[in-house]
Amino acid sequence: MYKDYIKSYLNEAKAIIDKIDQGSIHRVIEILNGVREQKGRLFILGVGGGAGHASHAVNDFRKLAGIEAYTPVDNVAELTARVNDEGWDTVFAKWLEGSNLNNKDAILVFSVGGGHAEKNVSMNIVEALKLAKQVHAKILGVVGRDGGYTKQVADACVVVPVINSENVTPHTEAFQAVIWHLIVSHPKFQSQKGKWESLGGTSVS
Repeated sequence: MYKDYIKSYLNEAKAIIDKIDQGSIHRVIEILNGVREQKGRLFILGVGGGAGHASHAVNDFRKLAGIEAYTPVDNVAELTARVNDEGWDTVFAKWLEGSNLNNKDAILVFSVGGGHAEKNVSMNIVEALKLAKQVHAKILGVVGRDGGYTKQVADACVVVPVINSENVTPHTEAFQAVIWHLIVSHPKFQSQKGKWESLGGTSVS
């Protein structure tokens, strides 16, 4: 039973790789490259697993890709103060307002559902994207399911294909990491190699 699950899970991952839209990944890379060229900033948003991804991805975009990148989830004091004083729904939008989000910048969303205004799901992401539209910042996403609000308003959005509805969350969050690592290591985009790649074929014990 357990071995069957392992096999089926990995087969689902293979199927996602085969079905994922490579063109949408290319568009994300092109837009991010433009943001870097005009010295804009990248703001990465996510909750739960997406918040953990956001923090990790900020490091990679700054260190490996040479983009000035930030995420509100790295500042727990400000984040919780805004939740307490202004509410959860606007916490990202207010943080972005404080960062003077503008038309040189981009938002990157890591979310399983992408937010849904009508169903009142992930409204913090929805409100942040409404602000981004107002100031003409670029909107990017790596999301699951049907892409939600993020897909509706994005300039470029990678939707992780649903192969098994029982595994939407783990597959989406896993492939968010795959895709941002693909981006920061892309030859057109990468400005610095990772530590182990810079060592080449050297064996280190």
